[in-house]
Amino acid sequence: MDGVAPTAAKSLKHIEWMWQSNPNPWSESELTEWSYYTYVENIIIEEAFSKRKKRAILDDYYVDFKDNVQISKNNEYNRRPIKRMEYEKEDKPLREERFIDLPITSKHSLIDEYGWVSPFIMEVRRSLGLKSDELPCKKPRIIPMLVRKAACGIIEEGKHIGKRREAKCLANMLREKKNQGIEEVWKCCAYLYTLESFLYKTLNATMRLVGDKEHEQVWRGKIRTLGPFCLLLWDDPFNKIAKTEMILYRGANLESEQITIYEDMAQHPDEYRSFQALSEYPNEEEELLMPGVGFRVERVDFNHKTNKHVVYLELRQRWS
Repeated sequence: MDGVAPTAAKSLKHIEWMWQSNPNPWSESELTEWSYYTYVENIIIEEAFSKRKKRAILDDYYVDFKDNVQISKNNEYNRRPIKRMEYEKEDKPLREERFIDLPITSKHSLIDEYGWVSPFIMEVRRSLGLKSDELPCKKPRIIPMLVRKAACGIIEEGKHIGKRREAKCLANMLREKKNQGIEEVWKCCAYLYTLESFLYKTLNATMRLVGDKEHEQVWRGKIRTLGPFCLLLWDDPFNKIAKTEMILYRGANLESEQITIYEDMAQHPDEYRSFQALSEYPNEEEELLMPGVGFRVERVDFNHKTNKHVVYLELRQRWS
């Protein structure tokens, strides 16, 4: 696949490809269930379909347009029906799994505040031999180099988990913006991060370990591959003025001991802690929180109607 530019990919947002996911898709007695392909898989399938190709090639499957089936690369007899759906913008389903499927560890989801610049970002700059003032916004000449390294890192991470084609698609989108300036590169990075793919999951899992002494070698091992992409995303050329008086929501599955940690922190309202997250998705109104954002716990309530705990946090963002 030659890649799809973000502007072209965005036009696919109203089109979704699905595969039949109930245990036996050919059974007439089973209740039919359908699952969505990931967003990047959707891009790959739709591009092949629009070019009137006979099939689309994914990492684990082939999609045969003639018979409208998905075929496993490991077993050609493992086939499942597929279908193409078109949605109006307001009807497009939200990606619930994006907001709650990543596990949150009990001991290390919260760490002492280490400053406004994430150690990961500082180590990325060191590994690239960049001085403190050598950032994409200030030194445009380094942007093509960072884009090349970011694209190579995405491909390497994808190969590691068997997502070579998905990774190549993402990398090609970014490469197309290499010489278009930091604003276009940053918008592309933000767009890639919001896609339903291995990239945001790998990135989020890594960011959760930053500052954790027990897993230091794990996150340091991602500096070479994920670091350039993170640096491009971190050096936001647009969002330089702090937003205030906003209410943000985030869902997560927490163990009772994790809720207890938040309750204990609510007893110390003057203490700030740190976590990391990167996100922006217009249709779902995601907000981008830069690595190094600090927070304090205001209170923890229990909603008896929904049978859920509600943790109220106050965020404090660093701004350069």
